[in-house]
Amino acid sequence: MKIFIVQGAFIGVFGTVLGVASGVLLALNLETVVPFIERMAGMDLFPADVYYINELPSKLVWNDVGIIGGISLLISLAATLYPSWRASRINPAEALRYE
Repeated sequence: MKIFIVQGAFIGVFGTVLGVASGVLLALNLETVVPFIERMAGMDLFPADVYYINELPSKLVWNDVGIIGGISLLISLAATLYPSWRASRINPAEALRYE
């Protein structure tokens, strides 16, 4: 069971760190990312005749980033408990018998 929990925790930590880092980078560089996407798509993301804004505002609140990152770590750890408990109850020889 410990092996499965460690594996799940590693995947959860890696995914959370990757997600938080990419989200922070996107939020800090939004004024350069939106024009890049507009050039690549060949269209205006926020046309002036439809939307009343000419830019997409972005404010990074580090407290929110920490809370979201912590909650995602807790959820990923909680999500590993039941599958690891079920996997620990399976006899490996019996599971591989018909493979």
